[in-house]
Amino acid sequence: MIDPTPTEILSDLLNRYEGTVAVEAWGETSLFYNPGKLLPRGVYFATIKQKDGANDQASHLDREGVFRLNAGTSKALFRDMFGPPPVRPAKGCAVVGPWDFTKLNTPTPHPVYGWMSWIAVLDPTADTLETLRPAIDAAYEKAVTSFGKRTS
Repeated sequence: MIDPTPTEILSDLLNRYEGTVAVEAWGETSLFYNPGKLLPRGVYFATIKQKDGANDQASHLDREGVFRLNAGTSKALFRDMFGPPPVRPAKGCAVVGPWDFTKLNTPTPHPVYGWMSWIAVLDPTADTLETLRPAIDAAYEKAVTSFGKRTS
């Protein structure tokens, strides 16, 4: 099986999760839950990032072909995967912990937003994506709940 490309992952997420829209911004493609486009953007739940930004360089996305999938999962699933969320980093810094944010196909806390229970993986294989499916499902469900609160 050939490992999925960023475009294939985005297509799968858009097809799998009803009511989602993709927005190109901040050097990444962001997925928002926004059925009916009731909010200006919607509620953010996953991204594909393909280049480093001024405040997010820990993954070294400047390497050819390297991309990062990110998802804002539930606190419970984050804790199950990595233990307590790390402390919020200073601007331009990464969260502190035992993780190698440059290692391919290895789930980690998001290098900047791990403190908010976001997870990340560089160049995931199909098997890794399947392993992360519950965490991505939880990110979507969290966005659906937040959207409901913001639009009611």
